Amino acid sequence: MNTVKHWKDSNSQRSPKKRYRFWINPSLTAVFLATLVATYLDLFFVGKDVYRFPMRPMKDTFSINIAFTLGVLPVLVLIFLQAMNQVNRWGKVGLILFISLLMPIFEKFAEVIGWFEHTANWKHLYTFIGYLLFLSLIYLFYSWMAKRKG
Repeated sequence: MNTVKHWKDSNSQRSPKKRYRFWINPSLTAVFLATLVATYLDLFFVGKDVYRFPMRPMKDTFSINIAFTLGVLPVLVLIFLQAMNQVNRWGKVGLILFISLLMPIFEKFAEVIGWFEHTANWKHLYTFIGYLLFLSLIYLFYSWMAKRKG
């Protein structure tokens, strides 16, 4: 007599489907979204010849700086999210504004050392507004994921 139950046996119960832990961690999910958005924005703007990255790893393969997009940015977004958890509502607004104001300064520094070039009609105000929207979007998504996790 065979004692092994067949997987279709009516007495056996299906185990509940487990969701991937990565997708229910609000921080990691927000970092993933930030990386995707930043990568596609860089690809778009580089493709439209709005800016370029003259000094970047694997120049022959990638037109964008993947070291920043896939290495530096995720770490900075994690730090940003942790800082946002430490402050009140006005602190959150102030932090987003402060970081957005710093980014044109870092952009100018990257230009001076040859990491970044943009067209003559580029205005650093675009960088400020872009990061203001980007950081707000990432934090709103993170907050939504955190509430959803419950």
